[in-house]
Amino acid sequence: FGTLLIGVCPTMDLITELGLAAGLLTTMAYFPQVLKTWRSRSAEGMSWSMLIILCVGITLWLVYGLSVHDTPVILANLFTLLFAAAILAMKISYEVVPQRQARR
Repeated sequence: FGTLLIGVCPTMDLITELGLAAGLLTTMAYFPQVLKTWRSRSAEGMSWSMLIILCVGITLWLVYGLSVHDTPVILANLFTLLFAAAILAMKISYEVVPQRQARR
C-alpha cells in the first residue's frame, strides 16, 4: 500500500509505510460490519454508547493527527470515522426513525 504513495511522497520512509498499512487494515476491519448492517437493515447488535464513544474517540484521533501532521493517523481515522458514522447513521435510520413513525 505504501509503495502506491511513494510517487506522491518520494521521501516516505518505512515507518510511515508501516503506519499506512496498519491504518488500512484496522480501517478495513469496519467494512464488513458496514456491509452487514446495510444488507440486514439492522444495527440492533451495535450498542449506542459504543458507537457514540467510538465516533468521539476517532474524531479526537483525527484532530490529533491533523495537529501533528501525521498522515497515517489522519487517513486511518478519517476513513474509520466515515465507516463508524455510517453505522451510526444506519442505526438511527433503522431504529429511531421507525419508532418515531410508529408513535404518530
